[in-house]
Amino acid sequence: MAEQRRIGILTGGGDVPGLNSVIKSVVYRSSETGYGVLGIRRGWMGLMCHQPGGPLDPQHVVPLNRANTRGIERRGGTMLHTSRLNPLHVRKEHAPPRFDAEQLRKLEVGEGVYDFTSVVLDNIEDLGLEYLIVIGGDGTLIFPSTLRDQGVRVIGIPKTMDNDVQGTEYAIGFSTAITRAKDLITRQRTTLGSHERIGIFRIFGRDSGFTALYTAYVTAGRCVIPEVVFDLEHLIALLLEDKRSNPSSYAFVIVSEGALWKGCVLPDYGYDAYGHKRKADIGQALCEEIQSRTGEDVMVSDLTYDLRSGDPDALDQIVSITFANVAVDLIRDGLHGRLAAVQGGKYTHAPLPDPKLGPRKVDIERMYNLERFRPHYSGKLGAPLLLSPERT
Repeated sequence: MAEQRRIGILTGGGDVPGLNSVIKSVVYRSSETGYGVLGIRRGWMGLMCHQPGGPLDPQHVVPLNRANTRGIERRGGTMLHTSRLNPLHVRKEHAPPRFDAEQLRKLEVGEGVYDFTSVVLDNIEDLGLEYLIVIGGDGTLIFPSTLRDQGVRVIGIPKTMDNDVQGTEYAIGFSTAITRAKDLITRQRTTLGSHERIGIFRIFGRDSGFTALYTAYVTAGRCVIPEVVFDLEHLIALLLEDKRSNPSSYAFVIVSEGALWKGCVLPDYGYDAYGHKRKADIGQALCEEIQSRTGEDVMVSDLTYDLRSGDPDALDQIVSITFANVAVDLIRDGLHGRLAAVQGGKYTHAPLPDPKLGPRKVDIERMYNLERFRPHYSGKLGAPLLLSPERT
């Protein structure tokens, strides 16, 4: 391999607007500090598929420079592509095809489940990576603590529309998600009013309700979130109250994908590559339940993928560029095992998320009105602008 000092960078999990801004900023800033940058493609898959001792395969690893990253910040998604894989728990159907049965047997940690940590470590060494920058959410950022414990110099950058990464009040993608959700709901209110319907807007948030809560904050809507198992009859009463008092005779509720009402059990549809259960659509289930109990005309709208598509809003682009520079500052100062973060509304760095803690949760007492299914609007003095407070 070349003698130039090297940083690796990868994006994992769901794409969000702003990822390309991070990649470009890391490349540009690193070139000023004497580092070259290798882009690892398809998340952790790239570090599982690279073959030590051979040439770089552009399907898995690609050198990044000012020329091939110029202008990428104006595009959404990630130029490095992504995947939902945790090398600690890889199911057989997700294992790289280059591994035969005997090689997989040596990595097996359970029936049909494999631990590729040793493969990733070998490839990091072969590629000559002094540091690895990992851009991801609560799924992708599970593995870096394992690498840190094995001596790898890892820097994390949080991104997720759910805004649920431990140790930071803000993750890239959150502001754009709220902005897009507000615009979509504002447009669709005209249809709700024309047909005098109850609207259900399903939004991201498997474990945490930040996206639904902040969308409700800017649309003056009701919301239900994963942190609270809600009373469906009480929600229906509030929606009917809203509909009666609205001159256009409509009402709506924003529903986190992980929200559930008392007594509700949704069927599971297997697991994703991270090992998360895939459940039935809560939006559609809630729509059918409200219709059957009230006889009202109910419309359900899935806002999920529209929120992660396209270019970032101004705030997400600012945070993306800044997080990238925080990461390179940490490398310059010889620090690692850290997460670029926002705490108290200020840029900082924190320990890599502890997988045992799970996703960050909404502070119900401070942020959510249990009786009205709304955000709290009062008591904001001292709270950071646009950002959710950390638990104390």
